[in-house]
Amino acid sequence: MRANAKPIGGRLLTPSYKVILLIAAIGVATIIWRFAAGLGATTALSDGYPWGLWIAFDVVVGTALACGGYAIAILLYVFNRGQYHPLIRPAILTSALGYSLAGLAVAIDVGRPWLLWKVPVMIWRWNVNSVLLEVAVCIMAYVVVLWIELTPALLDRWSQSGQEQLRRRAERIRPSLDRALIWITALGILLPTMHQSSLGTLMLLSGPKLNAIWNTPFLPMLFLITSVCMGYAAVVFETTFSSLAFGLPKDLRILGSIQRVAAIGAAVVVGFRFVDLGLRGVMGQVFQLDLPAILFWIENVLFVLPVLMVAQKRVVSLGSLFRSAVLLALGGTLYRFDTFLVGFNPGRGWHYFPSVPEILVSVGLVAVELAAYIAIVKTFPILSGVRETSPTAVD
Repeated sequence: MRANAKPIGGRLLTPSYKVILLIAAIGVATIIWRFAAGLGATTALSDGYPWGLWIAFDVVVGTALACGGYAIAILLYVFNRGQYHPLIRPAILTSALGYSLAGLAVAIDVGRPWLLWKVPVMIWRWNVNSVLLEVAVCIMAYVVVLWIELTPALLDRWSQSGQEQLRRRAERIRPSLDRALIWITALGILLPTMHQSSLGTLMLLSGPKLNAIWNTPFLPMLFLITSVCMGYAAVVFETTFSSLAFGLPKDLRILGSIQRVAAIGAAVVVGFRFVDLGLRGVMGQVFQLDLPAILFWIENVLFVLPVLMVAQKRVVSLGSLFRSAVLLALGGTLYRFDTFLVGFNPGRGWHYFPSVPEILVSVGLVAVELAAYIAIVKTFPILSGVRETSPTAVD
């Protein structure tokens, strides 16, 4: 039997949490400096490299790792796999935080962030042929959808608060919310499908400036598949983290099945990339002793290792699941990072390496997300205790 979601509780300001807050504070202070001093003084961006770490990592990689809610929703609502229901709230929370901070990263990266409000509002000025517009509108809408999908956790908190006024308010809101959630959930599946594939389409616009190893017409499909794989990996990572950090029980059968689905996706990506290279006649480039070829092989090794681990492990352990998820997440991270930065060559004379403030901001945003996640799961009913079906220990 599955237990209902409930707040973790406990002391929030632990020594480790204070360290996380310190890192987050450094990141926030750097963000303030960026807005005060401007992009030129705080970044290594240029006309050749108008985007850098904040886009390649915080947005392109960050939103893929935040696709856990999208990936679990596909299993739960499209394929009707009800056994994954205990994972949906924490997955949606991770997605909501990840996408919200990705939106913040965009605001930090653009030159005039105070004009971003025009994107969703001034519809009559939209360039409907712009893939970047589609990405921007979809991500903005998806952030709203994710926080609406988390509203039941807030209502549960009101119902459990012991305050009669809050309980009655939750009872009034819940029927309308329950009727709307089916449409909100459908929108929550559609939007990531659109913008994750469009992130791949975006790099096709760079034409010959993108290295042939990554420059394939199937880039939108590969970006969509890797986002699903990385979303599943993030769910496994988050669940094992919660199990170890908060002492929650875990269902290794469910986690193992999720990791198998992710491994299948990784195998499809690797196989398709080699077929695509052969069909385009550029297979020889991956056997050259240069940086793009080396990174290509590292990407594929990181994708293949989880496949081999899933295929060979008859007894699934929490440790093996954790390592497999980390490898898969790293593989997807490197693939997307290489596509947007390493594989992109604007021409002779242009170079890019992230500045210290860029790195501090990215690390700070990760710390903000982690601090917010811990605070929310300790306060709101997000995590569920599920029956452990296979006794094991972290190996």
